[in-house]
Amino acid sequence: MTSSTARPRPPEVARVTSQAAELLEVLWGRASTAPVSPSQLRVLFILEHNEGINLRTLADALGSTPPSTSRLCDRLQAVGFVERRAAASRRELQLHLSRRGESFLVGLRSRRETALQSVLEQMPAAQRSALLRGLEGFCATAAAQIHDDDTFDARTA
Repeated sequence: MTSSTARPRPPEVARVTSQAAELLEVLWGRASTAPVSPSQLRVLFILEHNEGINLRTLADALGSTPPSTSRLCDRLQAVGFVERRAAASRRELQLHLSRRGESFLVGLRSRRETALQSVLEQMPAAQRSALLRGLEGFCATAAAQIHDDDTFDARTA
């Protein structure tokens, strides 16, 4: 990690952020995401924010193919986390997060936050404050970029 406070450059921040993400994966692995795989977890997160999307849209969001995405959804439906419902046109199905899927995500987030809290409690308060401000800025910027990319994709589709 770096102790430099003088205007860190984006490549240095990206390197440290990548390290932090890897450490988060280890901490979150301890919080266990069973009974779903990382790919299935991505499906749950996407459905949480895009209720009622169709399989093709989900496949595009995952960067996958409809058959592979359908198999992911089959497994999630089998454990009761995803529901398929007829759309208004009845020629396609909408995908929804079930109550059990929503409950799973609430529990997962709680376990993850508990794992993070044990690390954050060991940090000095000033570093926690700086981390919070930095992460808020990162989240706002990343969300705006993702939204802009989605808007661009929708216009070019």
